[in-house]
Amino acid sequence: MKIAFLLLLVASPFLFAHAVAPPPQGLDGLLANGNFEESPKPSKLNGTLLLGKHALPKWTIHGPVEYVSGGPQPGGMFFAVPHGVHAVRLGNEAYISQNVTVKPGSVYALTFSATRTCAQDEVLQVRVPPLSGDLPLQTLYSSDGGDTYAWAFTATSTVAEVTFHNTGVQEDPACGPLLDAVAIKELVPPKPTKANLVKNGGFEEGPYVFKNENASHGVLLPPKQLDATSPLPGWIIESLKAVRYIDTAHFHVPFGLGAVELVAGRESAIAQVIRTAPGKYYNLTFVVGDARNDCHGSMMVEAFAAKGVLRVPFESTGKGKFKAATLKFQAISARTRLTFFSSFYHTKVVDSVSLCGPIIDQVRVYPVA
Repeated sequence: MKIAFLLLLVASPFLFAHAVAPPPQGLDGLLANGNFEESPKPSKLNGTLLLGKHALPKWTIHGPVEYVSGGPQPGGMFFAVPHGVHAVRLGNEAYISQNVTVKPGSVYALTFSATRTCAQDEVLQVRVPPLSGDLPLQTLYSSDGGDTYAWAFTATSTVAEVTFHNTGVQEDPACGPLLDAVAIKELVPPKPTKANLVKNGGFEEGPYVFKNENASHGVLLPPKQLDATSPLPGWIIESLKAVRYIDTAHFHVPFGLGAVELVAGRESAIAQVIRTAPGKYYNLTFVVGDARNDCHGSMMVEAFAAKGVLRVPFESTGKGKFKAATLKFQAISARTRLTFFSSFYHTKVVDSVSLCGPIIDQVRVYPVA
């Protein structure tokens, strides 16, 4: 009996250590209290201002952070909270953070709804050490403030400290970014095949999309995202403005589960570098269309591969139509850069503020026999 008890004492540290933090399996969904609907205790609030480092359940806060409800606000302001009732507003130099169990070496995408609350230039910094990124919120891609973004990182340990930080200091203390909901998704690294040298050419692998039954604005992929940590695996967001990832549950997608909408003309571009054999000829094929989201007009997508250029006109009536395109090019090096952007700027017919544009899908490159 004593021997068995001693064996249990020796083994128990390992058993308990394993039980405390098992590796996550298919991490996909809201963070703990990711939609901020678990309210703070009344004693932790002074009006809307959160009091104390742990006043917001499941989160750690620093600086002036407000717990607010969506809708009209005092002073004539309006807070858009599309993913529930409550949100947090980050005051000057304030931040919120949460530790998330992850798998070292895996790539994760954070999806979050964020918008500015004033007409001033607001920036939301996202951090998962050692990486960080600044998201300018000045451009409103949807008129109702329902913009949703994605930002990716590679886990370097078993715990990732996810932080959202307002690094600016506004003259009006009532200003600051509004954060509505936060989710996470583990991304599967795509690989090229013999039939398609493009990784994730059908955009089947992408960030988490909020399950909003009524509407969705898609997920904005911030500019200047490298392929190693892009929220759109395999692709580089190399433009000055964001592109939009759309899914078949909320938009018309020509094939499969996802596609990309080029929402800011020449300021909205995606690229990918593929392996090629110098001197060999290849076909680049893809489809151009509209997302059936009231984006009308004369559109054009420009595609580049090595020295090849193709301009694909598309007359959109906003009914979800699409057309196929092919560009034959000769590789001039062992690496060939594919680039796509929209020639023109577009807004919705019923909403001259919301940016939109042509969508691309089914990108494929294969050698010419």
